[in-house]
Amino acid sequence: MSLPLPEPVAAYFAAHSAADCFAENAVVHDEGGTHQGRAAIRQWREETTSKYNFTSLPLSVERKDDECLVSARVSGNFPGSPLELKYSFRLTNDQIVELSIS
Repeated sequence: MSLPLPEPVAAYFAAHSAADCFAENAVVHDEGGTHQGRAAIRQWREETTSKYNFTSLPLSVERKDDECLVSARVSGNFPGSPLELKYSFRLTNDQIVELSIS
């Protein structure tokens, strides 16, 4: 059974290079860094995917207004793998405008 993820969030988890699901001026907060704009987000995704060769499996989802909170099991080439990470997506007009990963 798949989780009822909003379309841009489902696209994010479906493709490692899914920068198109982000708004043009979106912001991502991950590993203590901030990546702003679709080009920077695309570069962050490519570098992270290459470095960690990871997969992520959404485990739960919770919707609050324009926010979508997803817990996912992330496995890859990093210490402690697999880990459960929290993804906080803020959505506007069917696009991700902000993502924080912790």
